[in-house]
Amino acid sequence: MIIVCPSCSTRLQIDDVKAPSKPFNVRCPKCNNSIGSDSVSPASEQSGLALGESPSTERHRFGRPRAAVFEIESSEHHQREQETSDEAVTVLLNLLRKSVPNFATDEFGGTSPFNRNKALVCAGEAYRETIARCLAENNYQVFVAEEISEAMETIRSEQLQVVLLEPQFDPTEQGAAFVVREVNSLRGNQRRRLFFVLLSPTLRTLDTHAAVLTNESAIVHLADLEDLPHVLELALREFNDLYKDFNSALSLSAL
Repeated sequence: MIIVCPSCSTRLQIDDVKAPSKPFNVRCPKCNNSIGSDSVSPASEQSGLALGESPSTERHRFGRPRAAVFEIESSEHHQREQETSDEAVTVLLNLLRKSVPNFATDEFGGTSPFNRNKALVCAGEAYRETIARCLAENNYQVFVAEEISEAMETIRSEQLQVVLLEPQFDPTEQGAAFVVREVNSLRGNQRRRLFFVLLSPTLRTLDTHAAVLTNESAIVHLADLEDLPHVLELALREFNDLYKDFNSALSLSAL
């Protein structure tokens, strides 16, 4: 039997032989939340999680859907103007990079306002659009995944800088657990270039201790979504400061 904690998506393996015949509760070793035996996912017997397979090691299949790009304005006229503007900015950036050393980073180690960080939003329907709109309005290129297959393909195919995960993402297929597993399976050099944010209903915003224990880059409480851009700015600045010497040695720009 596999029980998934609804709070932090930790997966617990329970021996069917030793498990009581009646409903029971166990304590989550990570977040100390009480988990009922009815927290078993209905898809656990069919999912890769139950079989011990990892999304990062599955064979790539052509035609797998990617997460949709979130656009605040979707009119054809706006898209043409945006494409023209992007082309002009790209030409200008190329000229400036050739003439000005380290143009991609500012004095604080952050990215230039011309460089849009790519963010993937993995969240339940209740929060999905709110998070995506908030990021898009603050100069992020936003991808929105509605199910686990879209999230996996986008993580693998796009050079993402930020991944935001809410525990109720694709709960039928244990989406949150799969995203955590995919991120944790990245190689060290890839993981250091990805800012992984847990959007939690229980943990405090910017709780560094909890983030270290659960292997996230930062934690944001769902009640603080209105301040998400400001919180990300502060957290990314600390993250970039932490890896400043490392990035400098490898001639890498900050996130």
